[in-house]
Amino acid sequence: MTDLLKGQGWDVVVDLDCNVHCSSPDRRVYVGFLPESREAAHGELWHIHVADEDGTTAWRQTFGSDTPAQAVAGFLTALVICPTRCCTCV
Repeated sequence: MTDLLKGQGWDVVVDLDCNVHCSSPDRRVYVGFLPESREAAHGELWHIHVADEDGTTAWRQTFGSDTPAQAVAGFLTALVICPTRCCTCV
């Protein structure tokens, strides 16, 4: 999944805890794969945040460890390939 985002010019960083943080070129979209976070202990493994132009959160989505990787990949692919008026930032 990170290859798709890197191919679109996103920054991809792996932290010391092996969490993966991805940011769109304009920094308005964040995708995190956070298996070593506190949220993961509560079932939130993937975090997607989209910000409005003023920096406030427009919307967010999380996926748990029970969500198939293919479903997360499909969601991210649709987000990146088909931007809408609700998310023109990618």
